[in-house]
Amino acid sequence: MRLPRVKPPWSVRVRMADAAYVYILLCEDGSLYTGWTTDVEKRFSAHCSGRGARYTRAHRPVRVVYREGFATKQEAMRREAAVKKLSRAEKQRLCGLE
Repeated sequence: MRLPRVKPPWSVRVRMADAAYVYILLCEDGSLYTGWTTDVEKRFSAHCSGRGARYTRAHRPVRVVYREGFATKQEAMRREAAVKKLSRAEKQRLCGLE
């Protein structure tokens, strides 16, 4: 009889708080950048210092104009994909920039 394989306790992943956010940045040139993260302030700082996405290195972010929280990373990633499919006018309406 074969016994089931059991993972040793040190190999089990412990999940920290499963908070994830979708955010939209307003850039200097008026463009909008959408992304997801677990820490919006830290990610915004990374974008401002040039360590963020390639897009925000060329289009410097001015401020965070929208953020939406989710329980899991997967939910945030799904919402990010949906927001990226919106038109510019719809994104501006979502952010309250009209």
